[in-house]
Amino acid sequence: MRVVEAIEKANKTLFTFEILPPEKGYDIHSIYRTIDPLIEFEPAFIDVTYHREEIKYKELPNGLLEKKIIRKRPGTVGISAAIKFKYKVNVVPHIICGGFSREDTENGLIDLHFLGISNLLAVRGDNLPGEKVFRPEKGGHHYTLDLIRQIRDLNNGIYLEEELQNPAPTNFAAGVAGYPEKHIEAPNIKTDIKYLKKKIKAGAEYIVTQMFFDNAKYFEFVKMCNEAGIHVPIIPGLKPISTKSQLTSLPRTFNISIPEELQREVEKCKDNKQARQVGVEWGIQQSRELIKFGAPVIHYFTMGRSDNIRAIARKVF
Repeated sequence: MRVVEAIEKANKTLFTFEILPPEKGYDIHSIYRTIDPLIEFEPAFIDVTYHREEIKYKELPNGLLEKKIIRKRPGTVGISAAIKFKYKVNVVPHIICGGFSREDTENGLIDLHFLGISNLLAVRGDNLPGEKVFRPEKGGHHYTLDLIRQIRDLNNGIYLEEELQNPAPTNFAAGVAGYPEKHIEAPNIKTDIKYLKKKIKAGAEYIVTQMFFDNAKYFEFVKMCNEAGIHVPIIPGLKPISTKSQLTSLPRTFNISIPEELQREVEKCKDNKQARQVGVEWGIQQSRELIKFGAPVIHYFTMGRSDNIRAIARKVF
């Protein structure tokens, strides 16, 4: 079932969450340990992120540098298939621009179509470590908008091989990311929304937001999107604070702000166990307010652990 169909069919706010592929050396059971505690809340779908490879350079005896590609996590396609067939739940693999040529992207989409996985989240992806600006793979996409267009072409039976005989159209439903506090590279929120609208016009069917801790930012974001002519479902993304250090690491990594009230409560904590409980209580408060507002879905970022998400869901769903 497409994400938008699940939303239209439901008469309540849906519960969903996102998982990270495990580090190299861990098997699928590390994923199951994250998912198992949350299945009782009947997730409408489960997102699977994609983490691109890293590049390191080794200096050779002759002074030249040897480029080495390091892949730390297994592929999203395999993980998505395992989750889909074990739990009988909709999965939403993330498709990124970074590290992929158009041919690589098409091949990955062909695999997902073969497996019956039709929901996607299209994102540009992060810069490589040390890169000040995003650099696409040779022959790849620089912008999410172009990735959406390639997905749309496949849905129309248009493949990169123009002479392909009897091409079968796919049936992908793609979502995109939204930023209530604007994307780090956008000069302002209005410009950010202008480009977001282009992605919707190109075929994106829904929006999942970056994490936020102040619901007022989400409410204002929805209002601004509606005023700009964007009327697709806008799904709020939540990440409960789980350590004291996240007061600085989350804003630095994701270009978001932490409300003063939440900051004060976390700073009072003697250890991370107390900070995690503060994060749960804040997440319950946020979730209840979002449900009252009428959010179509609440989407939680697990980041490898789900005990705090379960604690929130038990009080909310």
